[in-house]
This record gives sequence, structure tokens and C-alpha cells, in this order.
Amino acid sequence: MTIRVVLADDQELIRAGLRMVIDAAPDLHVAGEAETGTQAVRQVRRLRPEVVVMDIRMPGMDGIEATQMIAAEATARVVMLTTYDDDANVYASLRAGASGFLVKDMALDDMISAIRVVAAGDALIAPGVTRRLIAEFARRPEPAPAPASLPGVTDRERQVLTLVGRGLSNAELAAELHISPGTAKTHVANLLTKLGARDRVQLVILAYEHRLITPSH
Repeated sequence: MTIRVVLADDQELIRAGLRMVIDAAPDLHVAGEAETGTQAVRQVRRLRPEVVVMDIRMPGMDGIEATQMIAAEATARVVMLTTYDDDANVYASLRAGASGFLVKDMALDDMISAIRVVAAGDALIAPGVTRRLIAEFARRPEPAPAPASLPGVTDRERQVLTLVGRGLSNAELAAELHISPGTAKTHVANLLTKLGARDRVQLVILAYEHRLITPSH
């Protein structure tokens, strides 16, 4: 199966570079491009791609608003295209429904792998992004009180949710908790179902909102 991708970035040179990298992969294909968030939403509705690579800063409708519209329609999964100085927008992008982040100067193989991961229904949050998300929560005044418990979540699943919030992969979860990777995957799947989360990104947000992760961690 070929993974169809829409590229949304107002800089033509960046789109051209990404298109060359993505189209060189045997299982990926750039189905369309957009210069603005409005165009990105239209392209997604018309082309029905599996993944959208979305720049955060674009004229008119920005990438965050466009992501929110696309995620609400559940038509594609969005990977935000960012730089490490985009700290202020990380939290808003995740809340809008982004399933991960690509950094503009990241290794090409990592970029292709990230698109595949997101297309497969998982989510990708680099440790650096996780740290920035924690920092964003730390900056917020008068945080909402943390619920005493997560309904239906077992103690083991609460441990797993905490580690997911720290950015650990399933393999790292397994090593940390001394369980098999398959069991770790099952715990994550159970959390997605019990908490009504769309993907791993939403689990991370829930871990922060329930204060399972704090800036000191």
C-alpha cells in the first residue's frame, strides 16, 4: 500500500526538498501540495491522503487551525513541520490533533520513518518535544486541579500512562517495567480505549493534565 502525503508549507523550496525525499521512498507518494492552511484543508478533503506534513507558520489560516479542522473530520493524520524554536506552538499543535512532529533539519531516514509511524496509526513525540510540552504546562498559571483517579485505569496502566507521558516507546516501557513488548503494547491499547484517546499524543496530554508528569520529571 502506498502512503499518500500532502505537503503544506508556504516555502516552495522546502516543499520541493520534502517532495524529493518522500517520493524517493517506494511506499510513499506526494499526492498534493499547499501553500496555506486553507489550501491544505481543501487538498485533504479532495485527495483523502493518509498523512499531512503541515508547517506551523503559514499566511492566513496557520497550520494549527488547519490541523484542528482536519483532525475534526478524521480524514488524515497530521505531522507538524517545525523548528526547535517553535516552543510556544507545540502544546497548541498537539491539542489541535497533531500526531507528531518533524523537525526541518532532522535526518532524512528519520523523517521517512516518522511519516510511516503516523500513517500506521501511532504517534510520534520526540523527547525534546516532550520536554517542551512539560515546560508549557509549567508556565500555565492556576493549573486545573488534578483528578484523584482515572476511571477504570488500573495501577499498572497508570504506571504505563506516566511513562508514555515521559515519551517512552513501547520497547522502553517494557524494559522499564520488566514486561514483554507485547504486554506493553496491550497496556497502551487498553489506555487508548478506556480514556477515549485517539492516539499516543492524546495519552501524553492526559498524563500531563492529570499531573502524572511534572516539570521536575
